[in-house]
Amino acid sequence: MTATIKDVAKRANVGVGTVSRVINNHPSVSDEIRKRVLQAIEELDYKPNAIARSLKIKSTKTIGVIIPDISSAFYPEIVRGIEDAAKDLSYNIILLNTDLKREKEKEALNMLKEKKADGILFISNTVNKNLKREFKKTGIPVVLVSTKDLEGEIPSVTIDNERAAFDITNYLIKMGHRKIAIISGPKDDPNAGITRLEGYKRALLESGISVDENLIFYGNYKFKSGYDAMQKILMLKERPTAIFAASDTMAVGAASCAMQKGFNIPEDFSIVGFDGVELAEYFYPPITTVKQPRYEMGSKGMQLLIDILRGETKQKSVVLDYEIIERKSCREMGGI
Repeated sequence: MTATIKDVAKRANVGVGTVSRVINNHPSVSDEIRKRVLQAIEELDYKPNAIARSLKIKSTKTIGVIIPDISSAFYPEIVRGIEDAAKDLSYNIILLNTDLKREKEKEALNMLKEKKADGILFISNTVNKNLKREFKKTGIPVVLVSTKDLEGEIPSVTIDNERAAFDITNYLIKMGHRKIAIISGPKDDPNAGITRLEGYKRALLESGISVDENLIFYGNYKFKSGYDAMQKILMLKERPTAIFAASDTMAVGAASCAMQKGFNIPEDFSIVGFDGVELAEYFYPPITTVKQPRYEMGSKGMQLLIDILRGETKQKSVVLDYEIIERKSCREMGGI
């Protein structure tokens, strides 16, 4: 049978209040009594109830982490960064997957409210007005990771997606490519879909290249959508020489489709991705990509949340650097 605080008090021959003070490290307890209580706790294998303790110290030392798709290769490194930072800061995490469903997001928030989580890290999915309303209902501080609130009301940790897309498109332009297709994210995704598409368009226009709407395709960041988009690209009468996929997983899907149809990468198509997941690194040929600092996103998000909980910062957002990783999926086309 599980030991209770009363059992500990009886074993140590002290009152329940004294046991509570020892557990909460109160300075008023003598060393001799503290030692006796700790010994009783060890002998009885007593584990204080975290929720019950939180009613007194107003903290469960628990952070809720909400991710939209647990099967995605993008999120594990972010979660690892969160876990490591949480451990260093003596916090536990509750990981919740929502499968990109708004109703499951609402359920996750309600559960974290019931569990009296100290804070919430919300990863990647679009933040709309309804979701912000649900955040406020919980009364729990929230930090966004790899997404942001367009009104800037909720603290976030991101990269500059528009500038990163501009840079990777410009990379292709400098290699001599002028006919560049894009496999974008969803049209209604203001975080990565719209911003990366805008960066692509800006790079073309600043280099004097017209934006061809026939070279714009849309996906959902997954392998199949990249594969399906490439099938459409292969049906074009005038095919592009280069393709920018707004996720590495879509880039691998596109490259796989082209190679299955008898085309070669990069001889027939240069392909670049976005994110820096291992899938693109170990694909053949390895895919050139924009590497997001995913581990740092997680650890910075956790640190920012704890700083907010402690009242140590009023910082609203953190924008991290990214890196273009050049591999074997692109070739020079000569001068522009």
